[in-house]
Amino acid sequence: MAVKIVIDDIRKSFNKGGTTLPVVGGISLEIEDGEFVAIVGPSGCGKSTLMKMISGFEQPDSGAVRIDGERLVRPGPKGIVISQHGSVFPWLTVQENLMFGLNEGERAGKARLADHYAEMVGLKGFENAYPRELSGGMLKRVEIARALVVKPEILYMDEPFSALDALMNLRMRNELLRILQEERHTVVLITHDVEEALYLADRIVVLAPRPTRVQASFAVTQPHPRKVSSPELQQMKDAILGELGLTV
Repeated sequence: MAVKIVIDDIRKSFNKGGTTLPVVGGISLEIEDGEFVAIVGPSGCGKSTLMKMISGFEQPDSGAVRIDGERLVRPGPKGIVISQHGSVFPWLTVQENLMFGLNEGERAGKARLADHYAEMVGLKGFENAYPRELSGGMLKRVEIARALVVKPEILYMDEPFSALDALMNLRMRNELLRILQEERHTVVLITHDVEEALYLADRIVVLAPRPTRVQASFAVTQPHPRKVSSPELQQMKDAILGELGLTV
C-alpha cells in the first residue's frame, strides 16, 4: 500500500505563565492509504494537540506532516475532523446539514446525495427532522454522514463516541465499520478506550506521557467482526494497558 500520511518528527510546546511546556516531544509515524490507525495514551499526554497538527489546524514547532507527499500547512479538502463535541447546525434539517458542505452542483443533485448518505447511516425517513428532534446517537450519525458526503480521503476522529452511552457507542462502532466496508477512507482515531481501539483499528499506537512520543505500536490482524473477549485480543489489551502503566 502507498503511504498516505507521513508524520516526521513533529514537536510542539506551549507557553504557560512564562514557562515553556513541551507537549509533543518528537513523533514520527507513517500511515498507509486505507489504514485505520487508533492512537491511545494517558490523559493529558497531548493526543488532541497531535490530532490538531496532523489535521492541519495547528502547526508543529518543528518537523512536518505530509499528505500524499505534500506538506500540510492548513486544513485541506482531503481530510475532515469528527470530534467528541459535535458540529451539527441546530437550525438546519438533517438534509440541509448534509448539503451544507456541498459547493458544486444543482440543489436537486445535492439533495439526492445528502439523502443517499442519510440512508447509509440509517437515517432514512429523518431527512426533514431538526437536530432537537433526534437522539444523541442519531446526531452522531448526522455528523458522520456530513463528513462522508464531501468524500474525504481521510477521517480524523477525536474521541467521537465518548459522549454516548455504552450500548449506543457499540452501535456506532458497528455503523462505522459497515460504512468503511462500502467506502474506502484512511482513518486516524484518537481514543482513551483501549477496547474501542482493538475493535476498530488495523494498528494501535500507544503514546508516552507528556512530552508525548510513540511508545509502542500493535498490529491488529483479526478480521471483522471481532470479539474483544477473544484470548488474542485480551492478551493485546493487557500489553497495551501495561504500556500505559496499568496492571490488570
